[in-house]
Amino acid sequence: MSKVKDYNQYLDRVNRAISAIDYPQQPEGLYQPIAYTMALGGKRLRPVLTLMACEAMGGDADQALDAAIGIELFHNFTLLHDDVMDRADVRRGKPTVHRRWNDNVAILSGDAMLTMATQHIERVDDRHLPAAMRLFNRTAMEIYEGQQWDMDFERRHDVTQDEYIEMIRLKTSVLLGCACQMGAIIADAPEADRQAIYDMGMYLGLAFQLQDDMLDVWGDPATFGKEVGGDIMNNKKTFLLINAQRLAEGDDALELRHWINDPYAMRDQKFPAVRAIYERLGLRELSQQAIDRYNNQALDALQRVGMDAEPRQAFADLITRLTTRQK
Repeated sequence: MSKVKDYNQYLDRVNRAISAIDYPQQPEGLYQPIAYTMALGGKRLRPVLTLMACEAMGGDADQALDAAIGIELFHNFTLLHDDVMDRADVRRGKPTVHRRWNDNVAILSGDAMLTMATQHIERVDDRHLPAAMRLFNRTAMEIYEGQQWDMDFERRHDVTQDEYIEMIRLKTSVLLGCACQMGAIIADAPEADRQAIYDMGMYLGLAFQLQDDMLDVWGDPATFGKEVGGDIMNNKKTFLLINAQRLAEGDDALELRHWINDPYAMRDQKFPAVRAIYERLGLRELSQQAIDRYNNQALDALQRVGMDAEPRQAFADLITRLTTRQK
């Protein structure tokens, strides 16, 4: 019978493996920012999903550990570059790499992290390596596409809700799907189960990102791990802003346009004013409905995965916990 461990047991295994990464001593300017980034912690959701999926489907989590760490390295590489592009100052409560060092360091160390991630994926056993690399490379390209759409949206005023959902599917959700399917590949699961657990991770990723959008507006900075209000201040095309532009009328529409078009708006004025518009338009409730819908689709996909009742319940509990989180 397949069993899964407690989330924190997988998390501990992942953290120990990350702490054991043997970085070259020189050049220090390349590797120190990588070690700094990986030491910042976080939920480590993606590598945990890989280990959980592997064991839930009858595999040996030890065989999936290198791939799990590779996925986490890749995820953090994307954050390093995203922070440069978004001019973000804080990540997990600490200065971002481009703020602590500079843009060039963040770009080059991010490049090195990408290669390190590939090196870890390459350690998958030879029988599963071709499928693992195909999945990893396809996912990487999708994430780059999602990031480009995100940047393109900054110059557009007609982004639709469907376009936004597709962008976050590419930028965020596919990596969660990849993490789950990677574990299934290493467990030698049937193709139908590999696809179903990928779908579960993908729908979880959509709910996860929409929850992140909500927390950026209504979250507590003390628990969220980064400054709230960044999306509003940067006019990011989120689910909330797109729907605000669609639904706002009269004074709300005029005020929203004012704040979007004012490049000198002060944070202590713009953030609460736009948040108040969102609240008047019922966007917190609308966003929660979308989160619940994708949460349910993740649970439906989970039901199609061939696994025992105990690991299935562990995944169901995790899905619910992640989509109701406050950080």
